[in-house]
Amino acid sequence: MKISLLILIGVGSFGSVYKGVLDFDGAQLVAIKVFNMLHHGASKSFLAECVALRNIRHRNLVKIITACSTVDYQGNDFKALLYELMDNGSLEEWLHSTIETNEETDAPQNLNLLQRLNITIDIACALDYLHNGCETPIVHCDLKPSNVLLDAELTGHVSDFGLARFLAKLADKASANQASSIGIKGSRAILFRIVVTIFSDTSTAEFGMGSEVSKSGDVYSFGILSLEMFTGRRPTDHMSSDGLNLHNSVKTAFPDRVTEIADLLLQEGSIESPEQYSIKAQRVEECLSLIFKLGIACSVESPANRKDISDVASELHSIRDMLLG
Repeated sequence: MKISLLILIGVGSFGSVYKGVLDFDGAQLVAIKVFNMLHHGASKSFLAECVALRNIRHRNLVKIITACSTVDYQGNDFKALLYELMDNGSLEEWLHSTIETNEETDAPQNLNLLQRLNITIDIACALDYLHNGCETPIVHCDLKPSNVLLDAELTGHVSDFGLARFLAKLADKASANQASSIGIKGSRAILFRIVVTIFSDTSTAEFGMGSEVSKSGDVYSFGILSLEMFTGRRPTDHMSSDGLNLHNSVKTAFPDRVTEIADLLLQEGSIESPEQYSIKAQRVEECLSLIFKLGIACSVESPANRKDISDVASELHSIRDMLLG
């Protein structure tokens, strides 16, 4: 097995990601995540990803090809993961055009309403599988646009399981939502996203501040992510504009000013595909209203009041059916 043509395509919390060609039974494009072993927690992150991805398979999860754990020519630890390369990069790159790239493009990247809804469904289905479809439920703990990768057909794949947690096998449904206290407590990135979107001690404690990890934490992150997708604004953008966090800003505008808070790109002709179907403005507004309502319900302050991700996935499918008429 030989890897060639390495090109740096991203830098993460625990290392760098490269694009390469795997010469093994034919050339295959791959993404290689090389861990910086000098970074505190990198070894645990590598192990967490290996354990989490070892026995899970789903169309909306990134596919791992192999793992490498050895020493380099200087005798230092070397750990890397090889993934199937996603042709269209991360959701972060599509939502926020300020990200710089070395590759020339014919036009700015943009996702229309249906594409965003499809990706939202992909993410919900992935979480539903992790929470309810695995023998031992898994909490991702770091759901954000940069950890959602898009393939050639713009299908969403949840990636980066370096902070994933396995829930304890408990008897009753209520306690089954609680996690073991053993493991990594979450990243500063996810903590910061929670801090800037809900000003409360209980919310900041959900990932990494002493409170046990639960499925509802992932649901919260999903809610904020969905609001970010359809408003086109980062959770931090509202801090400087209107003084409200993203959840409360959308909630304040809901339901009378739905089109005002929606991403302007959704209202510039990208909401329909003339070759396949035509979407009436009223139907678009109804669908956006339902999407924002769902995002608000997923990101409420109280974890106990958040929706189950399986119900969320079902509702999103219904919204898409409405959008397509």
